Amino acid sequence: MSRNTRIPRAEITGLYGAVLKKFSRKMFGDVAEPLEVMWHHRPVLRFSLGLGQKSRRWSACDENLKSYAQMAVAARIGCTFCLDLGYFQAHNDGLDVAKARQVPRWRESDAFTPLERDVLEYAEAMTQTPPTVTDALSARLLGRLGAAGMVELTAWIALANQFTRTNVALGIEAQGFAASCGLPPLPPLPSRAQADGAVPTA
Repeated sequence: MSRNTRIPRAEITGLYGAVLKKFSRKMFGDVAEPLEVMWHHRPVLRFSLGLGQKSRRWSACDENLKSYAQMAVAARIGCTFCLDLGYFQAHNDGLDVAKARQVPRWRESDAFTPLERDVLEYAEAMTQTPPTVTDALSARLLGRLGAAGMVELTAWIALANQFTRTNVALGIEAQGFAASCGLPPLPPLPSRAQADGAVPTA
């Protein structure tokens, strides 16, 4: 269990609450802390869950690419809960967890293809404030993914930003989902200078 969240976790009750807890335990082995925090405002919780469920039905972009993009956003924002959950979900969905594990330090890793590196760069560029997406990067991705795939990837990254920023603001941290299924730990998050591609000085 992570440290105390900025908004106290609420007791999830009632019929809907029972269904929610059962679903969470089935999916993750425990009740996810964001559910307990968001329980204070049921309409917001339902809206967020609905977005997540509907977006997982999209199929115009490769699931591995979206998984990497989501974790790149989480690493950039510093959402340890999202990284933990993303790693866990990649494992459960049969995706490439060896690569997923390298996402927080993708610039230093040789595990990724040129397309995957473009996706990771795009996710980070969208996450910057203001965004730093370039025409050249967009053109490369459009040529490889097609218009539908590019739109889907962009919307997926935007949603990842919404969820990660919400969790960080609320003080929700890693809950140990990945460790519970025996996955090796993720590398530590890089510093902001490393994430920006800066060369460290002596």
